[in-house]
Amino acid sequence: MTQSSDDKSAAASPDNLREQVEQTRQELSNTVQALAEKADVKARAQEKAAQLKEQTTAKAAELGGQAKAKASEAAQVLQEKLPEPVKEKAALAAEQVKAKTEQAEQMWQHQAPEPVRNNRTALFAAGAAVLVAYVLLRRKNK
Repeated sequence: MTQSSDDKSAAASPDNLREQVEQTRQELSNTVQALAEKADVKARAQEKAAQLKEQTTAKAAELGGQAKAKASEAAQVLQEKLPEPVKEKAALAAEQVKAKTEQAEQMWQHQAPEPVRNNRTALFAAGAAVLVAYVLLRRKNK
């Protein structure tokens, strides 16, 4: 019996050694992989940049939502505090500007030469600005 138990321990010993070697190889492989990841500065920098981009996008969306809410709230407060005559005059001025813009568009289509029509967006913007300034100055003088 003593010999057979010695044979079993001798047989278990190589299996045990193989198991230990395999476990050591696995641990070494994990360690090497972890060191390689730490040494890969470019990949770490890209990961950090991606994280920062994600955080920045989320923060920008949050701040954009807050800004829209504040602007809406300010417009609401302004609308509530404006006297009715001012609101009516502003609406009337907006209607006049719209009518004059439509009239100018019709005249433009019929009378403006082709090279001038090609720059119509800029010219309409300038015309609308002049018209608004005229209406505001006229209202200020009254």
